[in-house]
Amino acid sequence: MRLSLGISTCPNDTFIYENLIAGLKDSPFEWDVHYADVQTLNEMVMAGKLDVAKVSAQIYPQVRENYRVLGCGGAIGYGCGPLLLSSKGDVFDPGSDTTLPGKNTTAALLFKFWYKKNFGGSPRLRYSFFDEVYRGLLAASVAQGVTIHEHRFTWKRDGLHLLQDLGAYWEQETGTPIPLGIAVARESFSPEIIECIESEIRASLKMAWTRSEMVSPFIQEKAQIEEKNVIESHIKMFVNDFSESIGEKGKAALEKLWMLTKC
Repeated sequence: MRLSLGISTCPNDTFIYENLIAGLKDSPFEWDVHYADVQTLNEMVMAGKLDVAKVSAQIYPQVRENYRVLGCGGAIGYGCGPLLLSSKGDVFDPGSDTTLPGKNTTAALLFKFWYKKNFGGSPRLRYSFFDEVYRGLLAASVAQGVTIHEHRFTWKRDGLHLLQDLGAYWEQETGTPIPLGIAVARESFSPEIIECIESEIRASLKMAWTRSEMVSPFIQEKAQIEEKNVIESHIKMFVNDFSESIGEKGKAALEKLWMLTKC
């Protein structure tokens, strides 16, 4: 059975899915893989273009008629949320634009959640791809922006200023882990196919954890950053028990997030 798969090039995704993409023994699937930033993946799933994908958790209410959430392969956790950074100083300016890494990302929703709680009203927003947000901060063409992925580990080294850890704020306000991303598959697939897809994701993840080197050439080639120690830190932060099984705590976090999309 030939299926399309969409994931980002970030180390947590490539770590989880590498062995599945390479081909697991006796697999009934052949995978056509699409690598893209998370906003593009969100848009592809919203348009029904992918069979299986890793997407932002916040888009699910918009696609639930056509996709179901898989019990593994996502990104949920503690201490791993997006960061609101500044290139100018330590004080957030609600009168200036804030650049977000995609309109439909969970990072965007978490920023709006924080902003509404602290300032009310509607923030001034711009949107860019996640790597462009960070480059803009480094060049000071972006005054304040929300960063995700590997850049969580480099902002201090690069002389940027932390305005708010949006993940920590979510944990404080909700008491749940941070539901960043989920894996989804077409609703039309039979329970047997869904079970087989989940089994392959878990097998791929197990193989990744048991190899001698955490960072493979495949992961390093796809990553947006070259430092191996940063890639390892990224994997250790974003790949955890929730990656293997969402569980009840993960489900509760997702329900709280999806409630925000109705507001």
